[in-house]
Amino acid sequence: MTVVKEESGEDSGEGSGEGGMREAYVPSRRRIERERYKRTRARRATAIAALSTLVTGVVLYLVVVNAPGWPRTKETFFNAEYAREAFPKVLEGLWLNVRLLLVCGAAVLVLGMLIAVARTLRGPVFFPVRALAAAYTDFFRGLPLIINLMIVVLGVPALRLQGITVDPVLLGGTALTLTYSAYVAEVFRAGIESVHPSQRAAARSLGLNNRQSLRYVVLPQAVRRQVPPLLNDLVSLQKDTGLVSIGGAVDAVRAADIIVGRSLNYTPYIVAGLIFVALTIPMTRFTDWVTARMDRRQAQGGSI
Repeated sequence: MTVVKEESGEDSGEGSGEGGMREAYVPSRRRIERERYKRTRARRATAIAALSTLVTGVVLYLVVVNAPGWPRTKETFFNAEYAREAFPKVLEGLWLNVRLLLVCGAAVLVLGMLIAVARTLRGPVFFPVRALAAAYTDFFRGLPLIINLMIVVLGVPALRLQGITVDPVLLGGTALTLTYSAYVAEVFRAGIESVHPSQRAAARSLGLNNRQSLRYVVLPQAVRRQVPPLLNDLVSLQKDTGLVSIGGAVDAVRAADIIVGRSLNYTPYIVAGLIFVALTIPMTRFTDWVTARMDRRQAQGGSI
């Protein structure tokens, strides 16, 4: 590093430094060469990665298009005519999936938090509450989602009870909420139990009761720590909203299924799948970014 002293005519009368002199940093020749070498190496790595990706893509394309049965596969799964027909209808049905995600996601977070808090209540008087909460999570985490949907969406209307809805959208949303609340409750419970007991003790020493300690001290830390797994559960919920189609609700999957049943061409399923993937990828990348950010802050000793 080279240090150069420069004269400052304007500041000389203010007494900054000795005789109006100030030091300016000038990088050394070795540092400049090292930075130039890093930039050259980075450009070279980028060029190699781009070239290898292009070569890999060309090889995969040639392997696929020259494989036996490719013409028939292309006609059955990648037909442009059926893709153009299915896209607007699948996109229209997707609005139902988005609404289900928003409503069920909010309900899952609230119900999951209540169950998690119930499982962490202390004292023998709360044993029945803890037992019921544990039974709920064990049952719905072990019950396959598709069976839960069939029981609620197909079985409940068969009861023909007065005042019970038969709308497959409402029933399907209820089934999704019941299942995912059990998973989210365990995520919240893990976050609550990860908070050190000294935090509760410090809150009690400041005059907070158990409820206030849980609300103002424990839960904020628990939720921040569990943001990545919570986002992962929401990603899974976003995909599973397509299962409500088993009850006849016309969502993106059902819209594609109608065209497939009429044409016996499976391109609409590919269209619906790609749309779900396009919705899921941004949330997945956001989850990865949040996880990496929290890991960096924790490694640096910051607050998580």
